Amino acid sequence: MSADFIIRLAEQGVYIVLIVCGPLLLLSLVVGLVVSIFQAATQIQEQTLAFVPKIVAVLLGLVLFGPWMLSKMVSYVHDIFANLASFIG
Repeated sequence: MSADFIIRLAEQGVYIVLIVCGPLLLLSLVVGLVVSIFQAATQIQEQTLAFVPKIVAVLLGLVLFGPWMLSKMVSYVHDIFANLASFIG
C-alpha cells in the first residue's frame, strides 16, 4: 500500500461523507436562515425557537434522503470490502 493509495482512499471517504451529509446540512442551514429572518422581522429574540424547526426539517430530510444516503454509504463500504484483499497485498 503506497501513500498515494491511502490518500486516494481517504479522499473518497471524505467525499462520501460530504455527499451524504450535504443535503441535511443545507436543509438545516436554509431552515435556520428562514427562522432567523422571521425572528429579526418580528423582533422575537427567543434562542430556542430555531431548534424545533431545524429538528423537524432534518428528520423530514432523513425520511426523504435516507434511502439515497444509505445506498451511497453501502456502495462505498461494499467497494472497500470487495477490494480488501488488494489493500492488504
